[in-house]
Amino acid sequence: MAGIYIHIPFCRHKCHYCNFFSLASQKQKVPFLEALKKEIALRRNYLGEEQVNTVYFGGGTPSVYRPGELQEVLASVISPSHAGVNTSPPASPGTKSTSPPAPSPGGEGSVLPEYTLELNPDDVTEEYVEELRDTWFNRFSLGVQSFDDDDLAFLNRSHSAEQAILAVKRLQKAGFENISIDLIYGIPGAEKIRWLRNLETAFSLGVPHISAYALTVEPKTPLEWMISRQKSAPVSDESQVEQFKILMEKSRENGFQQYEISNFSKPGMHAIHNTNYWNGIPYLGLGPSAHSYNGASRRWNISNLSKYIENLDKGVLLYEEEVLTNIQKYNEYVMTSLRTMWGCNLEKILDEVRSAEYEVISKRAACFVQQGLLTEHAGVYFLTDEGKLFADAVASELFL
Repeated sequence: MAGIYIHIPFCRHKCHYCNFFSLASQKQKVPFLEALKKEIALRRNYLGEEQVNTVYFGGGTPSVYRPGELQEVLASVISPSHAGVNTSPPASPGTKSTSPPAPSPGGEGSVLPEYTLELNPDDVTEEYVEELRDTWFNRFSLGVQSFDDDDLAFLNRSHSAEQAILAVKRLQKAGFENISIDLIYGIPGAEKIRWLRNLETAFSLGVPHISAYALTVEPKTPLEWMISRQKSAPVSDESQVEQFKILMEKSRENGFQQYEISNFSKPGMHAIHNTNYWNGIPYLGLGPSAHSYNGASRRWNISNLSKYIENLDKGVLLYEEEVLTNIQKYNEYVMTSLRTMWGCNLEKILDEVRSAEYEVISKRAACFVQQGLLTEHAGVYFLTDEGKLFADAVASELFL
């Protein structure tokens, strides 16, 4: 089962912390969709015979487009003529449109397709939600970031806390249940009590999935400029550690699984698309800056919208590509698998390394077990709660 990611490169304005490829100007919205459809046609065979079970619209801000426009793109990538895709999915919960045919059964362990749309809370009006009911989207990821207006002003978000709460309730009222919200912790000036209030609000809304990320200071962002010129207090490592521990504790208390370091869900409600990333399953990335992976190589499109459009008008897609070595594949497996509740399988390590290297790796892993950063069960290593604070450092010590 493979996935498709579609990058929508438009925002109404840039948030202070964001370094993703996106543009505040929307003057190329129409030509971009035409170019995107041309890329879809060019890359129909990238995934070979893989069946596609997830499509994820991210950005940027996909909700700058009307639901009907996004539905056209979704229909084009999952049409029967797309390699590896059977037929259109069942309609989403709450839909009032006629359900298209369901995909052919994928055998034991197959799942219904997951079609995710990222939304900005201020775009989720009653009219917008009504239009969503005529699409096939069945999962929504809301960029809430905080339920505190001071936090939102600091981050330069375009919505208010009230709009975020209303967005969740409007989707739920329309019959959509598979809703995720994004939160950011470790915001300068946002102390423990504010983070606790954020989590209390999130859990009270009854959403089944929460993604929570530590605020990072990315190069060439307004946040970096603000901190470097002392317009803002710096990000506090101590505050982020404290708030991450609170996040893990409160999530467990509310019946959520931490199935990946930054992702929490009710049992059975984890994001299939993102989980496929962590499990090394192939995916196709469409749109400027989008990445693709076919099991042997990684490919990424240029991060330039004008060139993306101009070249696709000529039937050409500009991209860079890297063929992965066995060592790179092994290191990526260690990095991603350790972040998940499914852990890092020692048998897979044995398949990828020579005996001398295995001895070194196993000794390092044993040291982390003694330090309380890892646990081991039946040849699978898992990060402890304390180990999750040092996930990158632990993984890098197990790299080849």
